[in-house]
Amino acid sequence: MSVGAPDLWLPASGCYPACLPVDGAVPAVSAARQAARLLAVLGMLLLGVGMAAVLPVLPVRERRTALRSWARATVRAFGVRLVVRGRLPRRRALVVANHVSWLDVPALLAVAPARMVAKGEVRGWPLLGLLARVGGTLFVDRSRPRDLPEAVGRVRAALRTGHTVAVFPEGTTWCGVSAGCRPARGFRPALFQAAVDAGTPVVPLRISYGCAGTGAPSTATAFLGEETLWRSVRRVLAAPGLVVSVTVAGVLHPAAGTDRRALARAAESAVRLVPSSAGRPSAAPRRVSAGPPAAVEPAAVEPAGELDLAA
Repeated sequence: MSVGAPDLWLPASGCYPACLPVDGAVPAVSAARQAARLLAVLGMLLLGVGMAAVLPVLPVRERRTALRSWARATVRAFGVRLVVRGRLPRRRALVVANHVSWLDVPALLAVAPARMVAKGEVRGWPLLGLLARVGGTLFVDRSRPRDLPEAVGRVRAALRTGHTVAVFPEGTTWCGVSAGCRPARGFRPALFQAAVDAGTPVVPLRISYGCAGTGAPSTATAFLGEETLWRSVRRVLAAPGLVVSVTVAGVLHPAAGTDRRALARAAESAVRLVPSSAGRPSAAPRRVSAGPPAAVEPAAVEPAGELDLAA
């Protein structure tokens, strides 16, 4: 989505404008309903800024409950129904997910209250940037590749102090529908080193979007190319019957000395194998060794559950 830095830091998807819905080609909710949704979203963002100021003084359990409740209400404010499948482990973890949209952030936080890892440009986004800063987001400057070890160190420190950290290791958004559009280099392995060093489980999540009426995948939420954030937000506000499904795959437990590239490939495979719109995850959690990605051992996992949160 931008140029001028090494490819290591600026991954690209294969998406193009045709991946997005054509304006006027699909029905839209009324202008009055769009306005109501926008007011609800602005209210949730303002509430989030105020809430973020008091979150640090709350006990851990109350902090996570408040953040999860705010994120779920924000998704509902956009008129999107949230469906959650599976359960996270109760301890700290590195949560990794595919990346389609800016809406992935509240959808992920609705399931896994966590400190997010985000590109440095997010700091300057109106209101959202303030919310991210106050909420403890860990920013990565993609224009300075030499700062990568420092970014890994910040994530490692957060994990070691008991925080759950969430990252989108594809490094860029894509439509989430066409396999040919998936970022060519897949999950970037660097931040997986933090989980290895901290002895922290890795939890892969699959985020997918669809239409409630037909069950078909939807790219209405995708944030691609040179499109502005406001244009993308308007498309979501106008869309009827959107559903976001967040599915928890099997937990990966990296052994000491696990190769971060093997761990990244195992996590990416888990995300790809998770059903995108229906069913429960069937993959068993795995312990990843220092060997090739196939060297895994079964481990225990919490039973899966399903929660449908209507807008």
